[in-house]
Amino acid sequence: MTIIQALLFFAVSFAASIVGAICGIGGGVIIKPTLDLFGWASVSTISFLSGCTVLAMSLYSVGRSMAAREKRVDLRTGTPLALGAAVGGVVGKQLFTAVRSAAPDPDMVGGVQAVCLALVTIMTLVYTLKKASIRTKKIDSGAACVIIGLALGIMSSFLGIGGGPINLVVLFYFFSMDTKTAAANSLYIILFSQITNLLTTLVTHTVPDFAAHTLALMVLGGIGGGMVGRRINKRLDDRAVDKLFTVLMAVIICISLYNAWHYLGA
Repeated sequence: MTIIQALLFFAVSFAASIVGAICGIGGGVIIKPTLDLFGWASVSTISFLSGCTVLAMSLYSVGRSMAAREKRVDLRTGTPLALGAAVGGVVGKQLFTAVRSAAPDPDMVGGVQAVCLALVTIMTLVYTLKKASIRTKKIDSGAACVIIGLALGIMSSFLGIGGGPINLVVLFYFFSMDTKTAAANSLYIILFSQITNLLTTLVTHTVPDFAAHTLALMVLGGIGGGMVGRRINKRLDDRAVDKLFTVLMAVIICISLYNAWHYLGA
């Protein structure tokens, strides 16, 4: 990969992490389909680089939040969700590896991911547009939180998006969280799932080929984007964050549908 391509990967990671930190979606849901669009690296490599970037951003964001003693993260609910997501991250990683091994064509894996991401994002967008009229729940069972976190971890790890918009919908619906509280808890969940995802990749010796300078630039972009995104988030109200999130979902749906066509139909 050339230095120009690596710098473009940095720019995508930086911009995606800004939005990810604002909305609580981690940034991987933007990074993964956008880099797939360029086609400069394999699906496995992009998933790995995206995961590392999201891990760096969420580690910074959650760490800063804890250091500042912000109380948006509900540890009683967030911790079992995060633990479930951590286990789900391992399962999702194994599922991705199994699909990749079984697929006769590497492009098929990218196509499956793109279709799944498009469907998940469409459902998320529909919920977001109608959430004002949807009656939410308030789950406080630790076991239920673990199960929900497990499902989130599997989906995020398999899709290589870190967490993404589905986290927010789940937190909105099952736990009646407001937008900013859901964003903070989403990043907390993403942190756990990405740590286990990375550890699983290292332990199973399934790290794909990648350029070290590209990874370094993307991680820097993730941390830098997290810093900027946190500052912007503090200045926006819930309505502004919701609008940004809605526009973002529409863009991701378009990119994912194009990627699905590119991998499976072109």
